[in-house]
Amino acid sequence: MTVNESAENYLETILILSKKLPVVRSVDIAEELGFKKPSVSVAMKHLREKEHIIVDKSGFITLTPAGREIAEMIYERHQLLSSWLIQLGVPEKTAVEDACKIEHVISKESFRAIKDYVGNIVAEEK
Repeated sequence: MTVNESAENYLETILILSKKLPVVRSVDIAEELGFKKPSVSVAMKHLREKEHIIVDKSGFITLTPAGREIAEMIYERHQLLSSWLIQLGVPEKTAVEDACKIEHVISKESFRAIKDYVGNIVAEEK
């Protein structure tokens, strides 16, 4: 399930928008990411071909189970890494930007170790 960083960002954005909006369309993704609609359309075509999304006749975009799995993995990484960096004293804007970069390159093993470490710290604080 290797997906490039751009595809991961699109899938994560679709997941986030689906939590906020009743339906997700290409125009919503373009607006959220600050991209032009033709660029988003090309990306949606690739995600459809890889069977990560379904686009219905009305243009509504839904994640397939495979697409949702990738999106949730990236979203979890983003949430945990940005909150951890903020707790370490990194300014929020920088923490979010850095988490966005790290979330795509960190190995499953390293992320699991960080997640376990952060979980242990939280458990000790209780």
